Amino acid sequence: MATFTYFAYGSNMLDERLRHRKRCPSARVLGTGWAAGWRLGFVKRGADGSGKATMLRSPGAADRVHGVLFAIDLAERAILDRVEGPDYARLDDLAVDVDGGVRALASVYVARDGAIDSTLVAFDWYRALVIAGARRHRLPADVIAEIESVPVCRDPNPAREQRLIALEQLAAAGCTDLVEG
Repeated sequence: MATFTYFAYGSNMLDERLRHRKRCPSARVLGTGWAAGWRLGFVKRGADGSGKATMLRSPGAADRVHGVLFAIDLAERAILDRVEGPDYARLDDLAVDVDGGVRALASVYVARDGAIDSTLVAFDWYRALVIAGARRHRLPADVIAEIESVPVCRDPNPAREQRLIALEQLAAAGCTDLVEG
């Protein structure tokens, strides 16, 4: 079956989230790497009103976003497009430096300009998904520390379906210590 290479840098780094029944069950880890000329921000407006991760272009030569490369069946691309939603643009030619010295081209989702709001704060459960994925794939310690330092708030709706699914995914990954309740 034909596949495409996907670069995950946010909550989809956690295998249990990306392979969830509504996403990409075929996803297979290829390795980790980084995209130069970008920085990570939790400033994409989520449907729930909180901040979600996005890559932001950066003129800083040292700026880079670390993440995980996955091979995914091409038949699941439309599902991922739908799950990511219209506020993310899919780029299919992101140059990723793969750990080990290889360069690859990958698909990635980046927030559209109209969906960026620097006043947003991430929910604790969402940041926990990103931390869990970063730890699972052993991203550099300074990258993990930077994600851990992102300000968060508790979800005002503890019964929110996306929160409950995230808690289930964190539990399946053995990461229940990353979020309260």
